[in-house]
Amino acid sequence: MGRKLLLENDHIEGIRKLDVYRKHGGYSSLEKALKTMTPEQVVEEVKASGLRGRGGAGFPTGMKWSFIAKPAGVPRYVVCNADESEPGTFKDRYLMERIPHLLIEGMIASSFALGARTSFIYIRGEYFYVARILEQAIAEAYEAGLLGKNIMNSGFDHDCYVQVGAGAYICGEETALIESLEGKRGNPRIKPPFPAVAGLYGCPTVVNNVETIAAVVPIIKDGGAAYASIGVGKSTGTKLISASGHINKPGVYEIELGVPVEEFIYSEQYCGGIRNGKKLKAVVAGGSSVPILPADLILKTAAGESRLMTYESLADGGFASGTMLGSGGFIVMDEDTSIVKNLWNFTRFYHHESCGQCSPCREGTGWMEKILHKILDGNGTLADVDLLWDIQSKIEGKTICPLGDAASWPVASAIRHFRSEFEEYVRNGKSIKDVKHYFRLHQVAEA
Repeated sequence: MGRKLLLENDHIEGIRKLDVYRKHGGYSSLEKALKTMTPEQVVEEVKASGLRGRGGAGFPTGMKWSFIAKPAGVPRYVVCNADESEPGTFKDRYLMERIPHLLIEGMIASSFALGARTSFIYIRGEYFYVARILEQAIAEAYEAGLLGKNIMNSGFDHDCYVQVGAGAYICGEETALIESLEGKRGNPRIKPPFPAVAGLYGCPTVVNNVETIAAVVPIIKDGGAAYASIGVGKSTGTKLISASGHINKPGVYEIELGVPVEEFIYSEQYCGGIRNGKKLKAVVAGGSSVPILPADLILKTAAGESRLMTYESLADGGFASGTMLGSGGFIVMDEDTSIVKNLWNFTRFYHHESCGQCSPCREGTGWMEKILHKILDGNGTLADVDLLWDIQSKIEGKTICPLGDAASWPVASAIRHFRSEFEEYVRNGKSIKDVKHYFRLHQVAEA
């Protein structure tokens, strides 16, 4: 069994409550940071850990922290991105539901390191009940003197607030999140300036994902070197994976980075294999926005080596034969899955969630949905498949934020690896089974 750093105590009854959390070592990392370390030392430990952003981009956290501007007399902010919007991803929700004080401890410790006296947890609207759990935990922390004035007699003051969003996928992008937090429409900002220079209310701001901030707690507790000793190469520490799809044991798993993909799918310790004894067809490894890979490429690299659950191994081969670890939304598809129907579902989502600010994304996502609709309706042509490919290529890399890329990559990879399925739909039209399945989805979408 791999080592757990974040979910070690998730099974303990009452761990959501402050007294139980503290009984099992909770807030000891914060006490260590406040009483024995300087803010600079905390930042250095995070750098030494090799921790990378767990929200999808995988950017080194310590480096991101070091970019924050420190103008005299100007407040700084720490913002937690709990807008877990990526389809197939639910690990942040699990962590906040089960161990909310782990996130709050990480928020206070991170804010101490960055010199922020105020922080915000921006949580998606659909997680309203989770927001209430966080607010209860924050109230407990205030009552115990872990938030507010002179925390643990250290001289450090800090306030933390929860802000509920309105369920917009685009607010998972950090500048759109900041716009929403300021009370504006959640449109991404043009960068530069970056949030580290001019973020929330025009002040230096660091935005990190829930899992990233929670990981600061074990890093302070055991040291950056100990954290870096787990994993492979530049993929250090543990990672929460949201496993779903056609597997026997869906759920949230904390893995040591470096576990072989094949082991993760088939071992009883993790997913327990494909349900009903079916064969593996494809996997979306990091949430709906990353390229889909067929079974042969998700288990082995193009060079024939075992594919590992790391940033580097999953990306090996580029988008021609690789994918991304992303947010860890691991979606498994069996041999009966229609890649075309799955892609239509993803594309419909991205068309709906585009903020409309950039023409390539606003228009392109709509055209891709319409073309896939046409193909599924039995009226597609082979030229439509080529048109899909052309449209996605005109979206990728041509928008203010990565939503355009997120919409184009699934289309490109599905055509690249499963073009024959698109051509089969075009040549054979639709079956009665296809009609029933399609319209059932369509009715749900309109409900």
